[in-house]
Amino acid sequence: MTTAPVEKLMGRLAIPSIISMLITALYNMADSFFVGQLNNTSATGAVGVVFSLMAIIQACGFFFGQGSGNAISRLLGQEKTDEAERLAAIGFFSALILGAVIAALGLIFLTPLARLLGSTDTILPYAEEYLRYVLLGAPFMVSSLVLNNLLRFQGNAFYGMLGIGTGAVLNVALDPIFIFAFDMGVGGAAAATALSQLISACILLYCCSRGDNLRIRPRLFRPRFADYALITKGGLPTLFRQGLASASTISLNYMAGIFGGDAAIAAMSVASRVTNIVFSTVIGFGQGFQPVCGFNYGAGLYGRVKRAFRFCVNVSTLILLVGAAVGFIFAPQLIALFGKDEAMIADGTLTLRLHCLGLPFLGWVTSGNMMMQTIGKTAKASFLSMARQGLFFVPLVLGLPYLILWLTDAVEPLVGIQMAQPLADVISFVVSVPMTVGVLRSFKENT
Repeated sequence: MTTAPVEKLMGRLAIPSIISMLITALYNMADSFFVGQLNNTSATGAVGVVFSLMAIIQACGFFFGQGSGNAISRLLGQEKTDEAERLAAIGFFSALILGAVIAALGLIFLTPLARLLGSTDTILPYAEEYLRYVLLGAPFMVSSLVLNNLLRFQGNAFYGMLGIGTGAVLNVALDPIFIFAFDMGVGGAAAATALSQLISACILLYCCSRGDNLRIRPRLFRPRFADYALITKGGLPTLFRQGLASASTISLNYMAGIFGGDAAIAAMSVASRVTNIVFSTVIGFGQGFQPVCGFNYGAGLYGRVKRAFRFCVNVSTLILLVGAAVGFIFAPQLIALFGKDEAMIADGTLTLRLHCLGLPFLGWVTSGNMMMQTIGKTAKASFLSMARQGLFFVPLVLGLPYLILWLTDAVEPLVGIQMAQPLADVISFVVSVPMTVGVLRSFKENT
């Protein structure tokens, strides 16, 4: 971690992380695809509506996984293995308990929750059906994300890829069986996801007992306030980023329902899934950067941290440029994979093309955010995490449609909703550049 060329090291760590992130994105993408074959726009919309809750569940997993993982990478860099193992147990069991609480409360308040997430009257019954199984799988979804992150921050991302990958393959295989063969409809897609998450968590837990990985030992689960403070410091930016992704999705669903109905909700959902595939690749590459950043920052090798950051920005931006070009050119064909409704395809095509315009700016934003989170710059990392999906996107998606209504009758208000994400991406880039440069200049060049 502290001697190998950073480019080669990041490449080795990033490949399994990229695969893991793509697989995580494909979980919901698979559900959207197979539900889309039912040719029911409301059912497709239900998957998009419930995705905001899945983002919250994932936020909890990433909070404990990255929060404990960031600290663990620094502890391992300082050769404090016993303390790292204790923190791993606290992160895992805390997440498992929280997942169970989310499941219990969600099942008790199922209908109000579905409404809160943005269900219309026609989407509601499908959302409830899908939501029920997602909640049952919540503890396993949270714990599998924690285990994946713990393995990754130890430099053993291959094991994480193995567990997450197996679950994804099962999900793709089980979706058509549960939806069509068992005639479970949209609920079958969620049931397949929940079962796949359970199996994935079991595999990841087994992987933690192999080789030189930190063991997850129940007897070490003796949390203290200082432990949660440390986890919060490392995980808060991710919690903000993922949690606000949920808030932005809820806002998007509400506004799309007002100005475009079920077809618009389905279109926004599908377009977001497609761009999320490209963005997940960048997140995965950034996750290959984080352990390198954490180990070398903990060891005081700041020159290697800078070099790794520059490499992360360059590769991420290249990935986003290629993905944006493909998405822009083939937008109609990509949207049509998830349903045949003409209104959904038209709305989704414009949404996807507009989103592609903002994608290339996220290479710098994501790399800077991950660096600051890993080295413990919590306030700055949290601000950047909140900026894109919260501070900028939510006001834009809530305000632009009404601004268009006030200014002109020549443009549909729905266009304002479709423009919100790329505008938020550009503004986030403008804000993040001086913040990240300031942090980089503060490092001492000792290597």
